[in-house]
Amino acid sequence: MATVDRWLLPDGIEEVLPPEAARIETARRRVLDLFQRWGYELVITPHIEFLESLLTGAGQELDLKTFKVIDPLSGRQMGLRADITPQVARVDAHTLRRDGPSRLCYAGSVLHAKPRALSTSRSPIQLGAELYGDGGVGSDIEVISLMLEMLELAQVPDVHMDLGHVGIYRGLARAAGLSGSAEQQVFDALQRKAIDEVEALTAAVEPALARMIRALVGLCGGRNVLDVAERELAGAPAQVQDALQTLIQIADQCALRYPELPLYFDLGELRGYHYHTGVVFAAFVPGVGQSIAQGGRYDDIGADFGRARPATGFSTDLKALVSLGVAQLCTAPTGIWAPQSTDTGLWQQVCELRRAGERVVQALDGQDQHAAAMAGCDRRLVPEDGGWAVRPLAG
Repeated sequence: MATVDRWLLPDGIEEVLPPEAARIETARRRVLDLFQRWGYELVITPHIEFLESLLTGAGQELDLKTFKVIDPLSGRQMGLRADITPQVARVDAHTLRRDGPSRLCYAGSVLHAKPRALSTSRSPIQLGAELYGDGGVGSDIEVISLMLEMLELAQVPDVHMDLGHVGIYRGLARAAGLSGSAEQQVFDALQRKAIDEVEALTAAVEPALARMIRALVGLCGGRNVLDVAERELAGAPAQVQDALQTLIQIADQCALRYPELPLYFDLGELRGYHYHTGVVFAAFVPGVGQSIAQGGRYDDIGADFGRARPATGFSTDLKALVSLGVAQLCTAPTGIWAPQSTDTGLWQQVCELRRAGERVVQALDGQDQHAAAMAGCDRRLVPEDGGWAVRPLAG
């Protein structure tokens, strides 16, 4: 191998250097502290596990994102996690097995065989919070509020949020008798806002239901869209009506709690349709093509682990969160420069300062005051009155 190739990293895989690493780590601690204040408990899941467990409840997209290897001990196929949510679902369903609601959070690196988009990392740090065991709209409102508080903590500017509910289309498709390829074709046409295709694909559907499915193409915009939807979907099945009322409750609470937050609704946008079961939401900032944070309801995700439970949650890429936020989550390092010496008194002073929370860097052979500045030190230890005193680095 040529020497120049030894330091090359694969496309989409990057290392994080100081001081950016310090900013990311400080942000991780502060966000997890925020989650803890809301009652969310930290879990740490393995980077690799058996593939059938890792992909439980997930769709083809996650399968394509997962690096796969053979375990030399068991001979079974394993995967490097591309998403932590299925792992946390296993923890809730199989390991914890609590009777009541369970609030869990996590932060850890994931690997993607294929990037989310061409310009995005294949090694994001996924951070998120999930609430299991409660199917009420209050849980959805809680996790959406927590996501917005996280974005506020990082001071991400100009956030706006998209909201939808996959139960609206799912209920209409079921009532119309769409299944298999027909349902998928209508789904694909809705994503492209291809009204002509939607009309052609629903030509054989009962007229009232066909009209409602076609209406989804245009049901996008501000809060007034939900009022229009109530009229357009007035004759829809109960499942659709319930989904719409859930979305209205969430929208109204978000408007009350975050009156300055722009809200956008698209009842034909079915992000995560094959994975989510209820409300879906995502936060965006101008100039960034991908959402900065996203989530939704995914009930019964733990069924394959022997315990189906309601679930809702969200996740973000911590590295992207830090890069977009303007909060000074980590200030420039400061510290105390200690000379190289065999003096026991100096060593005791250094230990006391470190125990008190100070950053103390001790000189090595040949290092001088210039090295102290390079190490981020603004003070130094100097001999004084038979002991050692902290004084400014300059002077």
